[in-house]
Amino acid sequence: MTAPRPRVEAALLRAVARTWRQLNQLHFGDGMRPPAFVLTDDAGTLGTWRLRDRTIGLSRQLLAGQPWTVVVEVLKHEMVHQYVHEVLKATDEAAHGRGFQRICARIGLDPAASGLPVVAPADPARDRALRKVQRLLALAESDNVHEAEAAMAAAHRLMRKHNIDWAEESADRTWTFRQVGEIRRRTPAHEKVLAGLLARHFFVEAIWVHAVDTATGDEGRVLELCGAVENVEMGAWVHAFLLRTADRLWRVHQAAEDLPGRLGGRYRTGVMMGFGDKLDAQAQACEEAGLVYVGDAGLDDWVGRRHPRLHTARRTRVVADRTFADGHAAGRDIVLHKPVSQDTSSSRGRRLVDRSPSTG
Repeated sequence: MTAPRPRVEAALLRAVARTWRQLNQLHFGDGMRPPAFVLTDDAGTLGTWRLRDRTIGLSRQLLAGQPWTVVVEVLKHEMVHQYVHEVLKATDEAAHGRGFQRICARIGLDPAASGLPVVAPADPARDRALRKVQRLLALAESDNVHEAEAAMAAAHRLMRKHNIDWAEESADRTWTFRQVGEIRRRTPAHEKVLAGLLARHFFVEAIWVHAVDTATGDEGRVLELCGAVENVEMGAWVHAFLLRTADRLWRVHQAAEDLPGRLGGRYRTGVMMGFGDKLDAQAQACEEAGLVYVGDAGLDDWVGRRHPRLHTARRTRVVADRTFADGHAAGRDIVLHKPVSQDTSSSRGRRLVDRSPSTG
């Protein structure tokens, strides 16, 4: 794996330092002094915190081969060690001792020594429920329009029913997150609409977060999905499915109508809003049948700890012309079908190294 070029390395270290300042303010009450940041060549570790010279080290392999979300989780991990040593003054307890565990819980960080949350083994009951949803969505591939629509609606009802049941036992659930899509300086309108659609109908929180392209050092925003493991998996699949479908529908429509490429965003926004209207109608039917989902307090609490200062996104403006209307009509005809198989296996990856305080 090729290490980042010197120019990119410098840009990434500047981004790390800025992110440290933001996290210090968000999660640690601005209670720590900035450390030195260095890149290391130890391929066997992701990150280190050294009290002796007040240094946070991040692996070049990490920056070269992992997305920014992993880099930030590793940085948080090392910042917790720094906080335990320098603010709590707990320099004599085990590396992942009581103080470390308590601070991780407070900020919604998985205390396991890896870059991303460790996914718990699949709960058998939830796994069976998810397979039922998958089978219904596979039926939605039917050439019979009515059968396909009925299968998708049934999958929607089943997902809603199970999430209503599971919300009552949220204390036992495993929360996770995944960042989906591309890092962009400006987010297209149809992707903003898609984020709202996922949050309304697929039992996840959809949050736009700052991110850095570790290959180039360029900065922007990316969509983060937070929720239960099975819902984040489904949300990620739906996100990719709808983006691909909107692109395909636009290419067909553009060729048929001989339209300029600049209208593609307007058409795709119509597609997302049309499909959203379809899901809204299905959700209303579910609620009229008594399946009313009021949210999950456990997820709200976890997201609040992970993102303590969330801001409500502005409304997306659209131009409701013929191109938008054509996309809207096409979106109402979309039928979700056949999601990718879910992989709930656990992968810890490389370990972080925690160096004990040194007086030498």
